[in-house]
Amino acid sequence: MRGKRSCIIYNQPREDALPDELDVLDQVEMIEKTLHEIGIVTRKKGITAEFMKEVAELAQEKVDFVFNLVESINNKGELCYFVPALLNMYNIPYTGNPVEAMFITTSKSLTSKTLRNAGINNPGGYPPSQHKNLISGHRYIIKPIWEDGSLGITGESVFTYTPEYGEKIERFKDSHWLIEDYIDGREFNISVLAGKNGPEVMPPAEMVFHNFKDHQPKIVDFKAKWEEGTFEYENTIRNFPGDKLNPVLKERIMNAALQCWHVFGLKGYARVDMRVDKNDNPFVIEVNANPCLSPDSGVVAAITAAGLSFTTVVERIIDDLNI
Repeated sequence: MRGKRSCIIYNQPREDALPDELDVLDQVEMIEKTLHEIGIVTRKKGITAEFMKEVAELAQEKVDFVFNLVESINNKGELCYFVPALLNMYNIPYTGNPVEAMFITTSKSLTSKTLRNAGINNPGGYPPSQHKNLISGHRYIIKPIWEDGSLGITGESVFTYTPEYGEKIERFKDSHWLIEDYIDGREFNISVLAGKNGPEVMPPAEMVFHNFKDHQPKIVDFKAKWEEGTFEYENTIRNFPGDKLNPVLKERIMNAALQCWHVFGLKGYARVDMRVDKNDNPFVIEVNANPCLSPDSGVVAAITAAGLSFTTVVERIIDDLNI
C-alpha cells in the first residue's frame, strides 16, 4: 500500500454552506492525515455541479484509487450516486459503497421497498398523495426521500394523523417526501465495517434523549445533529450500553445490520439506524452507505468503542475497494 497514489474527492461546500455540508471538510482532513501515515501519496479534489468534467479529468491522472467522500452535489443528496457511476465508467477503483448501493440507500423510498421485500422489519413507506390510507389517531413521521444528515427533519415532522391534517400533507410531493409509521421507542445506530472474514458489526450505539417532555418526539432531527446550543443538540446523547444491553435485543439488532449489509450489497463501511419498539422489536429506518467519517461521527465513536484504530479502519476500507 505504501507509495500508492490516491485522490480524495469530496462535495465542495457552497459559499453559504450549513454545518451539515461543511462537515465533509473535517472528514477530508482526517482521511488525508491517515493516508499519509500509511505511506499513501494524496491530492484532494472538490466535486461540484461540473462533476462529469471533474471525474473525466480525474481519469487522466491515473491514480491508484479514489477515496470517495462525496455525499451530495450542491447539497442535493439525490445526485451523489452519479460520482461512483462515473468512477465505474472510467474504471477508477474507489472506496466505499458501489453505485447500486448508493442509489438504493440514498432513496428512503427504495430502501423501504428493499427492506420489505427482504423481510427485514421496517416502518413501511407511504407517498403523501396516499395520506387517506393512513389511520386516524396514529402517529407518523414525514421525511425527505433523498437527503441524509437529518436535513429537512424537525420536531414537527412527527404528527398524529387526522383527515383534517391531510390538507397539510398534500403540499408535499411524492417525488421528494415519504411518510413512515413513527416507532415510539429507543433508537440505535449500528456501524458495520468490512474485514478479511466478512463484515464486522461494531458495538451498538444508543441515542439517548434526556429531559425530553412527553409532547416532544424523541428523534434525531436536524437541530439534534447540527445546531450547537439548542435543547435538542445538548440533550441527545450517544451512548454505548455494552453489557447492559439485553442480549436478545443485541442479537436482533446485530443480525438486522448484517442482513442489510448483504441485501444492499454494501462494501467498505456503513451505518444502519434502527428504532426499537416497547417489545424490543427493531425496525430499520435508514441504511447509510458511506456514512460520515469525521472525528465526532457515529462511525468513529463505534470503532473507538470496539478498540480499533482509525488507521486500521481506513486500511480495511481500502482493502474492500470497488475495482
